[in-house]
Amino acid sequence: MPLEATMIILDNSEYMRNGDYQPTRFDAQKDAVTTVFQVKVDSNPENLVGLMTMAGKGPEVLATNTKDIGHILQALHTAADRVGGTADISTAISVAQLALKHRQNKNLRQRIIVFVGSPLTGSGSDEASMVKLAKKLKKNSVNVDVVAFGEGADLGQSGVLRAFVDNVSQGDSSHLVVVSPGPHLLSDVLNSSPILAGDRGIPEEVLAESTGGAAGGAAGGFEFGVDPSLDPELAMALRMSMDEEAARVAAAAQASASTSVPAAPVASAAEVVSEPAEPTEDEEEALLKQAIAMSEGNDVEMAAEDDEDEDISEEEAIARAIQMSLDESQGKEKDKK
Repeated sequence: MPLEATMIILDNSEYMRNGDYQPTRFDAQKDAVTTVFQVKVDSNPENLVGLMTMAGKGPEVLATNTKDIGHILQALHTAADRVGGTADISTAISVAQLALKHRQNKNLRQRIIVFVGSPLTGSGSDEASMVKLAKKLKKNSVNVDVVAFGEGADLGQSGVLRAFVDNVSQGDSSHLVVVSPGPHLLSDVLNSSPILAGDRGIPEEVLAESTGGAAGGAAGGFEFGVDPSLDPELAMALRMSMDEEAARVAAAAQASASTSVPAAPVASAAEVVSEPAEPTEDEEEALLKQAIAMSEGNDVEMAAEDDEDEDISEEEAIARAIQMSLDESQGKEKDKK
């Protein structure tokens, strides 16, 4: 978490009485200031936060660098009684730089957060003067975040404020957040912006969607319905799940497209087995004789002997029958004796 000393510059000009930001522009800033203080102190116990105004009778430091929320609340109460006049942004930023320069702990990095909700006047409206001031701050390693709302929202989209932030930024150390009027709270948009991303330990790419919403003035409408600043782990898990599902669908579509036409079905086992050949006439006759012999109780081998008898003539068959009859009668006579 960053180790910083932060000076918050409050816009307490006459324009802060307008009610286009709930409940009023000044009250919206008060909520945003308490949010910034809490996030800064919670991110690192060594962090310090101060508060000053840039309108009224002139820029004034109301609370030097402190860790006590009571000092900040007291300063906000004092600033509420000094609403009026016009804002002098260039002088206020110079005073804030001097206040940070005299911080006790020199290891704390310097940061200024400026709320701009009214038209720029004096040297603050001169782009050349603001760019010169930005380069001076950059040389002294002072980071500046600008929260533009109200009339400042029109200036933030293009013009002096954009040129100022571009010239003061060292890499991505300074930010410009533009908040248009709407049902959202200024503190909610600021809470989900890159200004507090580093203090929350959230990568700025995770807040890409919410950053766009802040620039356009939308506090809701987060992807998957989850505010990445409140639950970054859930937001990251949902995004990873979506990416994995998209990759799976793409792989399935590619596999389906590359699949060739299915081959003809393999012949069944019944079709593969060849049908038995039909028996010849001789084989059929032999099988028939075997079946008759088995039905008469004779041995199958006897059928083979019958086949041999068919080769003799009719006379020889009669003689053989007579001989068999004589042999049978003689056998009976012997039995009687």
